[in-house]
Amino acid sequence: MAVPLAVLAVALLVIGGWYVATGAPVNPGVDFTGGTELRIATDAPQSEVAAAFDSQPESIRSVAADGTYVVTFQSGSATSSELQTQAEDAGFEVRSIDAVSANFGSETQLLALGGLAVAFAGMSILVFAMFRSFVPSIAVVVSAFSDIVIPVALMNLLGIELSLGTVAALLMLIGYSVDSDILLNNHVLRRSGDFYESTARAMRTGVTMTLTSIAAMIVMTITATLFGIQLLAAIGTVLVFGLTADLMNTYMLNVTLLRWYKFEGVAR
Repeated sequence: MAVPLAVLAVALLVIGGWYVATGAPVNPGVDFTGGTELRIATDAPQSEVAAAFDSQPESIRSVAADGTYVVTFQSGSATSSELQTQAEDAGFEVRSIDAVSANFGSETQLLALGGLAVAFAGMSILVFAMFRSFVPSIAVVVSAFSDIVIPVALMNLLGIELSLGTVAALLMLIGYSVDSDILLNNHVLRRSGDFYESTARAMRTGVTMTLTSIAAMIVMTITATLFGIQLLAAIGTVLVFGLTADLMNTYMLNVTLLRWYKFEGVAR
């Protein structure tokens, strides 16, 4: 249990330090803070793109696949029409414009994070109702909690912002985590065979399932990055890290707790 608990502790320290430094556990994206995002086509260097606007862009990302830049502005910097006019005056081709108001963004953030909290609470209640025993149930809940916390910490370190897409990825991680953990618990607690035989049966299915998902997400992330689809790239990255953490948490942390629980029960 030492390795997964140590990784969880480091992840919590990263999130706590980020909160102290920025006032938020993870940087919110345009979906939650409000702002405007332009996709422009030009072969000009990034410095010229930044100089073309009266307001300083919050970020400029180059998309090599189609020779475009994605330029993001904070809410209140300028209106969408003003930014479009400035881009066109500089000779840039504006491919798309997406704008989110600050009020709508804050409401969306509250709804999304509230949904994440409700989903986690509902999962915890369901797990306790299924197994009706503290140790197996808390093993699933702690594992799922760690599967969310570790990717969030890595989002901070990699500069991935919290958006509707990454919130959806975190919700999917709750499902992936509970799926593999319940599979393991059912094999160990409710099927015939000794502990190690039951664990081996669960791992044949669970590890194959998780590795297949990781492979699919890696392909999606690479493809989305090459074509500049930032939303899918962020979702894929979060899921790759979360699913990798799930392998560690399920088959190191959860297995250890179940082994202790089952052998202690036999001893008693």
